[in-house]
Formats: sequence, structure tokens, C-alpha cells
Amino acid sequence: MKSRQELEQQFAGAPAELIDYACRLGEEVAAREQAMAQQEQLLAEARAHIAELKRQLFGPKADKLSPEQEEQLRLVAGDLQEQAKQPPSLSQEVLEPDLTPKDKEKLKREARLRRHPLPPVQLEVQRVILEPDEKICGHCQQTGRQIGQEVTTEYEYVAAKLVCKETVRPKYVHECACGPTSITIAVLPPRLVPQSKLGLGLAVYLLLSRFDDHVAYYTLERIFRERHRVIIPRQQMVQWVEKIAFLLLAIYQGIWEELQATGYLQVDETPVKVLDPEVKGKAATGYLWFYSNPEGDVFLEFCGGRGRESPEQRLRDFQGTIQTDAYAVYDSLRRERPRALKRLACLAHVRRRWYKAAEESCSEAIWFIGQIRQLYRIEDETRDLSAAERKVIRHQKAPALWRAMKRRALELRANPRLLPKSSLGKAVNYFLKEYTALVSYLRDGTFCIDNNLVENDVRPSVVGRKRWLFIGHPDAGWRSAVIYTIIQSCRRRGINPQDYLTDVLSRLTSMKNHEVKAVLPSRWKPTTVKAA
Repeated sequence: MKSRQELEQQFAGAPAELIDYACRLGEEVAAREQAMAQQEQLLAEARAHIAELKRQLFGPKADKLSPEQEEQLRLVAGDLQEQAKQPPSLSQEVLEPDLTPKDKEKLKREARLRRHPLPPVQLEVQRVILEPDEKICGHCQQTGRQIGQEVTTEYEYVAAKLVCKETVRPKYVHECACGPTSITIAVLPPRLVPQSKLGLGLAVYLLLSRFDDHVAYYTLERIFRERHRVIIPRQQMVQWVEKIAFLLLAIYQGIWEELQATGYLQVDETPVKVLDPEVKGKAATGYLWFYSNPEGDVFLEFCGGRGRESPEQRLRDFQGTIQTDAYAVYDSLRRERPRALKRLACLAHVRRRWYKAAEESCSEAIWFIGQIRQLYRIEDETRDLSAAERKVIRHQKAPALWRAMKRRALELRANPRLLPKSSLGKAVNYFLKEYTALVSYLRDGTFCIDNNLVENDVRPSVVGRKRWLFIGHPDAGWRSAVIYTIIQSCRRRGINPQDYLTDVLSRLTSMKNHEVKAVLPSRWKPTTVKAA
């Protein structure tokens, strides 16, 4: 807009009223342009928000690229004509490493092995022999000579059943002349739940059905009633599970002590609905906090909120490194104990934000996804190496990629056309805010580049809450945490949870506190499994 002096020079000799009118028009135009720019920014943010809501409601849940993003990738690749004839999945070109023909052939062989119809374990065989009607000759009555056989295999399922197990202890009286009269009876072995009818096999079935298969208590009640003709009220099942969880507390605490000693924890949290009698008219929200080590077990803790109380209390004696998302609580804990607590960020969370930007056809985001792919290729190359070797290779290849991404992100943030609340603006700001914590994984070869392992451990509880919807009472949260901890730790170590629980529950009632360490998932031996 021209100044008043410039207008006076342009309209020299014109009436002063005309010059005043031109100045007012210029001010109005400038004000309207500013208002329009603000409205355009709000409109862009609203469109981005609507697009994200549509993606959450109707789009894929995994980190996949939309058709619009694939088109953007075709533009970047520069081969639109060839792709129009036979468009490949360019999302795979960005996210997966380039494969040599030898590697592709190896993947095909592995895929064929995965499709092999026979199970890797030896199953019990029930053989049925079908003899032909013409086995005996109709003329001379002689039996034919067998020259071979054809075997047809099919899998059969033998349904489970409830049985009533009676332990009979005969009483004997000694009335002989060699001493006083006495009565003897065998000692009753320790019961899993004293003065109850809960057997070991039923206890293991309840735990796995509820916390591994995510079957709701009311569904289990119906299964027992319809398939086994037995009435087991859900309230009774809840009480049994509470007793068993209390027995497993010693193992639960032992798992935490081992994890705490590693000096490296991946941490995450997930919400779960809770029926709190103090909250009227709706379900309250509680949180399951996850702590794990990539080479160790998984530990869950239930808390009524997402505040800092739970992680602060749990990590008060921990010294080492935690790997988390950008939730402010984690960084506040680090700032309070800078010498005892270090923090790593998660590259997977950064990548998701670049995905969201790419879904809005931001070509700049594609470049960042490609750079992240290169970082993950380095991780694939060093997966089977020692920590020291991994650290050396990381320092040789990764820093240049990180510096290039930071330089590009700073350039984008300096661009006045970048809207801070757009998907691209959020991705840029998140990346730069987390940059120092992101590159800190280079300090140690044992550190992971992302938090995906602990997020994988979150998924079973997420599946569970979709099935059973909520935890019945705030006091029940600790039981879920204890049992989830043991089941997930077994799965991390390739242990069958049914074998583990069957063996451990049969021994816990007669074990002393100092003996519990021998049955932690990290030390348990499968040879100790006993029949249920």
C-alpha cells in the first residue's frame, strides 16, 4: 500500500478530500487482505482436521499411503507415463529397502515355507483304517496281498470339558497293643485357593480366556452354562482371578526388579475405561503404563489417570535411559533428575506425522519418509550384530542423514508460507522439538531407534478393551496389570503361557519368597512343566 506522501505526489493538485479517500481505501484493502489471510489459514487448518478425522473413521489404521500420496510419489519418481500403464505400489518403494534378485528369491522361498500346511509340532495321531469290501476274493475266499496304502490327513478338534476331581484321603486307626490308639490321614497338598472348588486347570483356563483371548466374564459364564451345564457366576470368577493375581504378585515384582536393573526402559501408556462408582453416569478413564526392555520382559501398571504420579513413583529408583513419545510428563521427569535419567525419542512417532503430511499431498514429506527409510535400512543391516558393532556402523552412516533432515526441516520452518497448525507444520515442529532425543540412540548400540516393541505389547490390551469394554472397578486394575505382565513376558520369550502358568501355579503355594526368582520368565525352564 502506498504512503500518504506517495499519494500526494501522484495526485498533485487534486483536492485534499480525494487524497484522504484514497488513503482510507488503501487501509481498508490492507485490513481485508490480512483478514483473508487469517481466514485462509483457519480454512487450511479446518481442512487438515477434517481430513484427519476422515482418515481415522474410514481410512486404514496402519501406516499406509493413500492413493493421493501414491500419486505424489509418482510425481517425485518422474515416471508418470510408465506408472499410468501399470502403477506399482510406490508406498513400498519408500518404506522398504531395495532388494537384489537374490534377496527376492530368498523371500519367495520363505513365503513358501510359511504356507506349508503341516504344523511345526508333533500332534497326537488317531488312526482310522478303512478296509475295502473286496479285500477277500469272492471266488476263492483268499485275502488279497497289500501293495501299499493311501493316507488322508485332517485336523480334528477335541472339545474341552469340565471334570470333577476328587482327592480321597482314607483315614486309618491304629489300635494295636504296641502303643496308644492313633488316627492317621495323608496331608492335603496346598490348595490354589483354599476352601474353594477352583482347580489348577480351570484357573489357567480362566486367566488365558480373560486376559489372552480377551473373553468377557459374562461370555465365560454363558460358555460354562451352555456347553458344560455348569453354573459359575461371573462374580465367583472375578474373586478367583483376584486370588490368583495375588499369588502372582511375587513374580510381578521380580519382573520389575530385573527390568529396573537393565538401565534401559521403553515406556508407553494406553487408556482403558473403568467403572468407577464415584463417577456418575459414565465410565471413568484409567491408564495402563507399559515398561519394557527390548531384550527383557514387559511390566504393566494400572493408574487412575495419565498424570505424572504413576511414572514418577515407578521410576523413582531407576537410573538409566527411558525411550518414550513426546508426552510432556516424561521430559519433566528427565529435567528433575538430569544425571540419573536420560530420554530417547521414538522415530516411529515422527514418521507417522510425515505420513499425515504426505496424505495431504505435501511433496516435502515424501523426502523425509525416504530419509527415514534409509535409517531403518541401517537398523536392518545391523540387527544381528553386537551392540559395539552396531554403534560403529550407525556412526558411519546415520549422522549425515540426520543432519540433512534437520537442515531441511529448518528451511521449511523458516518459510512464511508454512502454516504451523497444518499437518506439514506439525510434522516439522515435532521433528525439530524431538531432534536431540531422536539422535541420542546413537550413544549406545543397545538402544533402539523407535519404541515399536513396547507399542506391540500395548496392542493385546487394546484388543481386549474392544472385547470386554471396561475394567469393572478401579480396584480391579492391578489384577489386569499383574496378569498381562506375566502373559506378555512369556510371549516375549517364546514361552507358552499355558505351560508356564500351569507349572508355576502348581508350585507357588508351597514356595518361599527367595525361591520365586527361579520361576521368573527369564529363568523358568520348560522341562518343569507338569500335567494339569
